[in-house]
Amino acid sequence: MVIDTHCHVYPASIAMKAVEGISSFYNGLPHYADGTVDTLKKLYKERHIDKALIFSVATKESQVDSINTFIAESVKGSPDFLTGLGTVHQDHPDMVGTVQKIASLGLKGIKIHPDSQHCALDDKRLYPLYEECGRLGLPILIHTGDYRYNYSNPDLFKKILKQFPHNIFVGAHYGGYSMWSYACQTLAKMDNLFVDTSASSQWLTNEQIHTCIKAYGSERILFGSDYPMWDAKEERRRLLELFLKPSEYENIFYKNAMKVFGIKA
Repeated sequence: MVIDTHCHVYPASIAMKAVEGISSFYNGLPHYADGTVDTLKKLYKERHIDKALIFSVATKESQVDSINTFIAESVKGSPDFLTGLGTVHQDHPDMVGTVQKIASLGLKGIKIHPDSQHCALDDKRLYPLYEECGRLGLPILIHTGDYRYNYSNPDLFKKILKQFPHNIFVGAHYGGYSMWSYACQTLAKMDNLFVDTSASSQWLTNEQIHTCIKAYGSERILFGSDYPMWDAKEERRRLLELFLKPSEYENIFYKNAMKVFGIKA
């Protein structure tokens, strides 16, 4: 089984504009798909990717409810294939109520993107999010790293991991996009942290990827592609080049996703 735990999706009417925004974030990097749920389902059937974790990010407070409804309805349309995460925004007047509504919609966690939301991980407006997610047992997937910004660097992330030790966090991009080595050194010993493999292999050698996996341990790594920017088939191929143990591949490709996000076989 292969579960992709990092898929951005959008309504068809705005998908291309949203994908172009992601491309701009990555300095004009080309994308391989249009960001719609229909394309995701078609491509993953062709590529033998069994399940996908989908989400979108609210860059305005006014987007929160519509995004969460869209993700929940998408999951309902393909419950055996899709699992969804909700979004929050730091300016929402009722952060706790938003988290509770996300849970009531059947979504299995929260995705935040500090860099595109312009909100540091230690911003006090996010503390009710951390506290309520901890109370409800909802994991939080966070875009982390990026040397260009100071919203989600490994030092800030470590601070939050320590302050909320009972929460489950997933650090995208091996815990630190464009800061991979430093992220591993800083975060590898944090027990409440998982990381995903998304948006990384294009800049890392096989040896560097292997170092990241060994630093965190296969029991804390989830496979992710960053659809629609990267092809899950190619991302899987890069990992298979490492010749890990079968048990390590099982952890990375599906077991950890099932454990963290409650995805069923």
